[in-house]
Amino acid sequence: MTPDTQPPVLTYLPQPSTPTLALPAGACDSHVHVFGPAAEFPYAASRGFTPADAGKQTLFALHRQMGIARCVIVQSAVHGFDNRVVEDAIAAGGGHYLGVALVPAAVSDAELLRLAEAGFRGVRFNFMKHLAASASVENIVALTPRLAAVGMHLQVHFESSLVHSLGPALQRSAVPVVIDHMGRVDATQGAEHPDFAALEQLLLGDARFYVKVSGIDRIDPAPPYAQGIALARRLVAAAPERCLWGSDWPHPNHTHVPDDGQLVDSLAAIAPTPAALQALLVDNPQKLYRFGALGAAAPIL
Repeated sequence: MTPDTQPPVLTYLPQPSTPTLALPAGACDSHVHVFGPAAEFPYAASRGFTPADAGKQTLFALHRQMGIARCVIVQSAVHGFDNRVVEDAIAAGGGHYLGVALVPAAVSDAELLRLAEAGFRGVRFNFMKHLAASASVENIVALTPRLAAVGMHLQVHFESSLVHSLGPALQRSAVPVVIDHMGRVDATQGAEHPDFAALEQLLLGDARFYVKVSGIDRIDPAPPYAQGIALARRLVAAAPERCLWGSDWPHPNHTHVPDDGQLVDSLAAIAPTPAALQALLVDNPQKLYRFGALGAAAPIL
């Protein structure tokens, strides 16, 4: 059965719980996706599955419920290199929403400039088994001076074992490098596992690296994600000025559907002081993504 003949998969909870944790003003969800609506923004033929629509209106409503004011939307492989679905959401977001694009390594300077002017702050490359790799790390590093010219950073998503080979190569990047979902380490192996140790050393040893302490629900198999929280908290303590957080809504390619309210409440343990929470959700995203004036709430459509 091909993705075109499969029924759409609902990857998020339509009615997540409301968190009890009050987030600081201007809190940023630094990693989400938008899917469709497919009638307006068709899915890529190369996609691995067909998601149920999870469009901008649903995302904005989620953020109002969660107390999130700003967001970075990451283009999904479901839509491939056609970044229009994210552009549309950025334009509707009233300055509260920015983006990270998917592009080929051979993307033109003109297209990079166009994306930057549309509100994209970076480009993402995947090194995951379930997502087709679109470029070699050498070609990606070669792209980074052109990213620097338009004020973009590099975002990478990789299998945890690849940290040992990709890390040294990415230290040649001309722009900041954001590592997704804590390098997809296995939280059940603890902080002493070589993959996590290498990730931590990369973060501590090179100021160009940021890490998203998103995905506690991906690196830890079941709620309440205590082992994932422990690793996220360790990274936040180690490099408080270069950690970011994202919900990863609407949770594609997952083993289960997490509760977004629970993910927000986990921040009380990941960043356990007001200063740590402010840095993780407000100051660090502002520094990297360069939002305009802080907004008090997500847009209402």
